[in-house]
Amino acid sequence: MTVQKDGIHVYNEIGQLKSVLLHCPGNEIENIVPDYLRRLLFDEIAYLKQAQKEHNQFSDLLRNEAVEVLYLTDLMAEILENKDVRTQFLEDFMEEGKIATEGLRECLREYFNKMTPKDMIRKCISGVQKSEVPGIKNKCLADMVKNPYPFYLDPIPNLYFQRDPFSSIGKGVTLNVMSSITRNRETLFATYLFDFHPRFQNVPRWYNRDKTHPIEGGDELVLSDKVVAVGVSDRTDPIAVEKMARKLLYSEESFEVVLAFDIPKAREYMHLDTVFTMVDYDKFTIYPGIEAPLDVYSIKKGANQLSISYEHEKLSQVLKKYLNLPSVKLIRCGDGNPIAAGREQWSDGSNTLAIHPGKVICYDRNYVTNEALRKNGVEVLEFESYELSRGRGGPRCMSMPLVRSNL
Repeated sequence: MTVQKDGIHVYNEIGQLKSVLLHCPGNEIENIVPDYLRRLLFDEIAYLKQAQKEHNQFSDLLRNEAVEVLYLTDLMAEILENKDVRTQFLEDFMEEGKIATEGLRECLREYFNKMTPKDMIRKCISGVQKSEVPGIKNKCLADMVKNPYPFYLDPIPNLYFQRDPFSSIGKGVTLNVMSSITRNRETLFATYLFDFHPRFQNVPRWYNRDKTHPIEGGDELVLSDKVVAVGVSDRTDPIAVEKMARKLLYSEESFEVVLAFDIPKAREYMHLDTVFTMVDYDKFTIYPGIEAPLDVYSIKKGANQLSISYEHEKLSQVLKKYLNLPSVKLIRCGDGNPIAAGREQWSDGSNTLAIHPGKVICYDRNYVTNEALRKNGVEVLEFESYELSRGRGGPRCMSMPLVRSNL
C-alpha cells in the first residue's frame, strides 16, 4: 500500500485541484428498477454502459489537468486486505443494511468470504439479490415469512456522488449523517477510509456520523481559508451546521466564519452546490430562483459561545465583505433566461467543479449556462451527460477533493 502524506488539504473551492476521490458507477445502477426508484432516490432508470463511458470522460479530463484520481473501491479494497478489518466491516455493513437474523447473517458471511477484497466491496455497493445467495440453513420466523422484496442488501446507486458522505475542510473532514436511510450506508465507507487507510491517519473530524442531525457534503463549500459556506437545505439541518461550525471555529484551523445559506427545501434544489458554486476568485454561478428567498446567517467564534447574525445585505455584498473582494460577479444559470435556467438547473447547470481559478468542468448539456460562463471569462471543459445527469447531480457532486493548492 503506497502511503502519501498529503491526507486532506482543502482551503478553497478553486485552487489547483491536486487529488480527488471518485466512484465510477457499477452494477448498482443495474439494480435500479421502476418499483423502487423512490426508495433509492432516483427519478429515472440509467443506462450503465453509457454512464460509465461518461464517467471515464470525466476522470480523463481530470487526469489531463494533472489531477490524481483515486477510486473509493480501490482504497476500500486496500483496507480490506486486513482480515480483521474485513470481518468487522462486513458485520458493520450488515448492521447498517438491517440484516437482523443470525441465519441470514451466517449465510451472507459465507457468501462474501469467498470473494476477493475488490469483489467484496463492489458487491456491497451493487447490492445482493435474494436469488444470488444460497438458502438459509437455520431459519427463524423472519426468514420464513414471504417477502416479495428482491434484495437482502439494497444497492447503493447514489455512491457515484462522492461529494456527500464526507466533506474536506482544511486538514479535516465532516463525516456526515445523510438525510435518508438509503444513503446513510455510504458514510460507513468513509468511516473505514479515515479509520484504517494509512494515507488518511489522524484526520480531524468536524462532525461525525454518530450525530443525530443530517449534514451532506453538497451543502459544504470552502470559499477561502477563512470562510466556509454551508447550505441549510432539504438535506442539511441547521442544528448540524451549528455543531459543525462550533467544532471547526474553535479548532486551530484558520477559518473565521461559517456562512449559513438558507435555501428552499425542495428536491429540485437539494443541496447548496446545485444552485451556487464558485468558479473564480470573484465569480460564482447561481440559479436565479434562489436569490429572492435566500437568507444568509454568519456564524463566528465568540468569547465563550458562537455569535450568530443575520446578514441583511444582498448575496453579492455578503460575499464581497467576507471574501475581501472589490466586486463579485454572479453568473446566472441559463444566462438569466427563466426557462433555460429552470431546465438547466434540473440537470445541474450550476454544479461546476473548478480545477483551478477560472477553469471548470461542466456537463455538456447545459450549453446556455456554459456559454454564459465563457462570456464572463471562465474556461469550460465539457463531457457527455446523457445518463449521469439522471441521478440529479453534476461534476461537483461526483467528486470529493482531497488536496487543493492554496490560493
